[in-house]
Amino acid sequence: MKKNLKLIIFSILISNIVPAQNPKLENDTVFDKQQIEKMDSLLYQWYIQQPNEDNSLIVDVDDDTLGVNETQDSFYIKRLQSINSFINLPYNHIVRNFIKAYTEKKRDRVEVMLGLTEYYFPIIEEILDLYQLPQELRFLPIIESGLNPRAVSRAGAVGLWQFMYGTGRMYNLTINSFIDERLDPIASTHAACKFLKDLYSIYGDWTLVIAAYNCGPGNVNKAIRRSGGKRNYWDIYYYLPRETRGYVPAFIAANYTYYFYKEHNIIPQPITYPPATDTIMVNDMLHLKQVAEVLDYPIELLRDLNPQYKVDIIPAKGRSFVLRLPKELVGPYIDKEKEIFAYKDSIFFNKKVLADPAKYLKSYRYYVPPGSVRYVYRVKKGDVLGKIAERYNVSVRQLRQWNRLRGNLIRIGQRLVIYVPERTAQRLGIARDKKS
Repeated sequence: MKKNLKLIIFSILISNIVPAQNPKLENDTVFDKQQIEKMDSLLYQWYIQQPNEDNSLIVDVDDDTLGVNETQDSFYIKRLQSINSFINLPYNHIVRNFIKAYTEKKRDRVEVMLGLTEYYFPIIEEILDLYQLPQELRFLPIIESGLNPRAVSRAGAVGLWQFMYGTGRMYNLTINSFIDERLDPIASTHAACKFLKDLYSIYGDWTLVIAAYNCGPGNVNKAIRRSGGKRNYWDIYYYLPRETRGYVPAFIAANYTYYFYKEHNIIPQPITYPPATDTIMVNDMLHLKQVAEVLDYPIELLRDLNPQYKVDIIPAKGRSFVLRLPKELVGPYIDKEKEIFAYKDSIFFNKKVLADPAKYLKSYRYYVPPGSVRYVYRVKKGDVLGKIAERYNVSVRQLRQWNRLRGNLIRIGQRLVIYVPERTAQRLGIARDKKS
């Protein structure tokens, strides 16, 4: 009875997220571009400081251009078989296409993602261990968000684990005007683990759990029913939503890329996060700018360590909240705690700011990633923001912020300022101008 009740609750409240899957599908010979276009959030975000506009990225690749032969297939198969994985990692042509996309077409973004695993994987692995879940599930937030805690999908899914509002609240994540714990890597990982354990109690099969995490258990239940009660993922493959079929192949390809990036000459990019952090419990209203300015620490990095605070304010009234700091700043924070809370408190917590903190936040100068190259692009016929963003390895939201655009409308001849990642600028032959 309990399981049936869970199925009903999940079917009603959880129909979130997107992506696609497949192994012994010999008849499915045509590679479906839309599968990668729908789910490829692994490669979407090149820099963690900016929010995601969507969890998809167009990968312009098809079977005719891959140039894969049987020898290469055998290498992929042997490598996948060598991974000591609790979750089965089979191989087929769709898995191969995701591997090719991740290791060849979007190397720059994969290099950044691999760098981010140095910070996020230890956090995720510790929590997975706490819930006694397979460590391989750490690859799910790679597929969901590209390890971007600020990722937001068009459907409204948010954070590393891409929780919808209803699912987040169902798993006790705080979501209000000041805080969104879907953005908190630790809180959201705890919630994701509870969700995954609930799904496993229903299906008893990790591949089905991964599929259900993506499209919701309601869709998996329908696929099982339409297949005549079969409970093997590959037997229900064609009964799943089309946009979900590539999700398990993407998961397999993410595993492959993580373990064999060296064989493809992919170099993880260093990240700006401190190697060690600690937490402070905050019991009164505090603005991140108060901490940043008193301790002389970059506000952008402080925001990255505390992405759950939507408008830079820790609303600790009647409840304690966590502030994450680099370990070396914990001592100075404790020594200067009174000074920090008193610093510009009349400015940060006056009536105007508290009445519309989001508007106040927008007055800050938009963040420019370090090392980026300033480039002025002139809009041409046929250009749209999405294509321009993809070409220069930035997000649509970044383009809007840097150019004060309210929507996606641009006109021919319009000049757009773009802060291009250094590696992308080198690849495109973009030189630094005097304003960089």
